[in-house]
Amino acid sequence: MESICIHCGRSFAGNYCNNCGQKAFQRVDGKYIWNEFQYTVLHTNKGFLYSIKKILINPGKTAKEFLDGKRVNHYKPLTLTFILSGISAFVSVKLLGLMKLIEKFYSDQHLDSEMMRDYTAFSSSYSSIIMLACIPLFALCTWLAFKKWGHNYYEHIILNSYILSFYTLINLLLVYPVMFLLKSNPEFVINLSYVSMLLIIPILIWFFKEFYAEKPINKVITRIMITLLFVLAGSLLLILVGIIAGLIMAKANPETLKYVKPQ
Repeated sequence: MESICIHCGRSFAGNYCNNCGQKAFQRVDGKYIWNEFQYTVLHTNKGFLYSIKKILINPGKTAKEFLDGKRVNHYKPLTLTFILSGISAFVSVKLLGLMKLIEKFYSDQHLDSEMMRDYTAFSSSYSSIIMLACIPLFALCTWLAFKKWGHNYYEHIILNSYILSFYTLINLLLVYPVMFLLKSNPEFVINLSYVSMLLIIPILIWFFKEFYAEKPINKVITRIMITLLFVLAGSLLLILVGIIAGLIMAKANPETLKYVKPQ
């Protein structure tokens, strides 16, 4: 059935005008409001929940499907990672109160300096946000480790987006509910937060074995170990830069030394 474009006056068939791209007229009704709500508020547009389901079932195959060009039903991976990381930070800080739990626990135990207490609380509460900011670094590490297997650096950014999305979903669906139920035991919550970080190793093995399904598992694990070495080297370099910057700041302003004195 042909329609007349209300923008340019041309006739066209389908949902969009072939001349100017104007969407076919749709009367404002319940269906229209629901579609607008999905796109502007949830911004799911049906691809969000589909991508989450696919990632939970098999993140490696989902990433391969996307990079191979089958993208019609998929939500954009970088946008998905941003949204999930934001949700994770909100749940962790506002609903779970993880930062306050960690600060109180270390203060009661007198185990560390004020700086270490604040750092631990922040890094545990905003782990997904921190990992999101580090995606370019992680992508560089996986690209260097898997370079001979045919994917460029920018494709590895997408791969790491899927890995982080899966890790964040595991936290949201499994780890955070347990923390919430047992938050009266801060020590357990803190230990669980550390254990959840270790999940990244089996996640990496599963992800890359499914993504490179034709490669033997021993070669996949070898390259993951190389990746972790690159990440460790990069982390040590950043720590070294941080120490040097801290010493320079301390020299310029001795007041900053109060953060490294034990409480």
